[in-house]
Amino acid sequence: MNVDLLVTGRIASLAGVEGFGWVEALAIRGGRIVLVGGRTEVETAVGAVGRRLDLPPDRAVLPGLTDAHLHLADLALAAEEVDLAGAMTLDDGLRRIGAAAAAMTDPDAWLTGHGWDAARWGGWPTAAVLERVAPGRRVALWSHDHHAVWASARALREAGLEAGTDDPPGGVIRRLEDGQPAGCLHERAVSLVLRLVPPPSPDRLEGALVRACRALLGLGLVAVHDPGEVSSDVTLDGGFAAYGRLAAAGRLPIRVHASVRAESLGLALERGLRSGAPLGEPQSRARMGWLKLFADGTLGARTARLLAPYEPDPGAGEPPGGPLGVEVTPSEEITRAVARAAAGGIASQVHAIGDGAVRTSLDALAPVAGRTPLRPRIEHAQLIDPADLPRFAGTGIAACVQPRDLRADAANAYRHWGPRRVERGGYAYRSLLRSGALVVFGTDAPVEPPDPWPAIASAVSRRSPEWGPDEPPFVTAEALTLAQAIRAACLGPALVAGETDRGRLTRGCRADLVVVPAAALREPVEPDGALETTRPELVLVDGQVVHEA
Repeated sequence: MNVDLLVTGRIASLAGVEGFGWVEALAIRGGRIVLVGGRTEVETAVGAVGRRLDLPPDRAVLPGLTDAHLHLADLALAAEEVDLAGAMTLDDGLRRIGAAAAAMTDPDAWLTGHGWDAARWGGWPTAAVLERVAPGRRVALWSHDHHAVWASARALREAGLEAGTDDPPGGVIRRLEDGQPAGCLHERAVSLVLRLVPPPSPDRLEGALVRACRALLGLGLVAVHDPGEVSSDVTLDGGFAAYGRLAAAGRLPIRVHASVRAESLGLALERGLRSGAPLGEPQSRARMGWLKLFADGTLGARTARLLAPYEPDPGAGEPPGGPLGVEVTPSEEITRAVARAAAGGIASQVHAIGDGAVRTSLDALAPVAGRTPLRPRIEHAQLIDPADLPRFAGTGIAACVQPRDLRADAANAYRHWGPRRVERGGYAYRSLLRSGALVVFGTDAPVEPPDPWPAIASAVSRRSPEWGPDEPPFVTAEALTLAQAIRAACLGPALVAGETDRGRLTRGCRADLVVVPAAALREPVEPDGALETTRPELVLVDGQVVHEA
């Protein structure tokens, strides 16, 4: 048998149900793996070899990684906006905003950005302080978790928000003492302002997407599941359409499963879109993903929906949506949408962070499990009541988790939810796997950086390099082994998307692989060790080199 590429060395095939499945050689032809096994066995079986890649002992091969929760279009555009993630104080953030506003020549253009954090700044920012640095400017700035928007006075005024404006269902308008909007909008209230922000041109969006995809390849990511853009667009334009255009033109560097939001479900069904189906020609790298729904908010904003009230926090006042958090979408509405989507061949994914939201999401998804080509899934699942843990495996509902979150949210979890609840069901990765559930990893970029390696490291060490030496790991009973974490980053996302020919390096699979330093795969995993800062030296998609360091 003639082959295009023969790879020898230390290769993690991920064959079987656990472990790395180490082999010594694999052969690639036509973008797929045609032989895999011991070096002598494979070398004896092949004929002419187009190219050899003989790796030294200090290198290892893994399947290409997939980020199962990455807002690709938002990440691409965020690179062109004001970045407040590094602003440690409100004054620092205002300086950055003021500098961006001063550089703008069109007085009517929107100033957009992301990354501010009320907890980091010691309180919620207001429209009044924006006026000091960007007077009269339309401004809309996403919080770091993308569940709140900080808007300027002009933006609030043009959105028609005033003292008599009611909170929308599933949303909260922060207010001053006289009832006037203060400047921050939570959950579904963000659309009151965001609907006024003009979308980017197709050319600008496509260029930004290609650049973002190439950067992701440099991290070892060969595929992403995009849970949809943070907008209320009902036209299926934006990133969803751009993926199809780029794929049709052969310009989409990575594989993308693109989800739709609830506002677009009717149009998606009308167009006959089905989960897993190509967007364009049959071999398209762009595929239809899931229907994305929201059951609750976030831990940091105390809008995650709980079964029991939040812990008292006198310094922060009452949670914005009440003692149990915010029900962003009524459970009955989620159940109806999930059933309607499944009837049309579209699987659903539900954002659920608190244990109350996880329970209602399981209730909604369980009746349709097994009826769609892609698995139903719950996003984040940061707090799960022990009684609900077995329900994931029992129904086939996947848990898409973001291990990077435990770094930023560990302190918040203990403070807002209490030690007893956190240690019984907080970030319960090992318990989910032990129960038989499918666990997959994502980063939630641009909420967090898209680098997958620190997330993998955190899932194993349950620590962060930023923590002090005396700070204990976060609920060590839920730590994963390194092999389990690698599988959740490589194989799990392929399985949840029904891609039986991806995520492993076994015969018949697509030749998507990365070459990394072998030191990254040594145990024990330290929070500041080689895994944390890993960068692939070589990345192949369909057997073709797409990134080389």
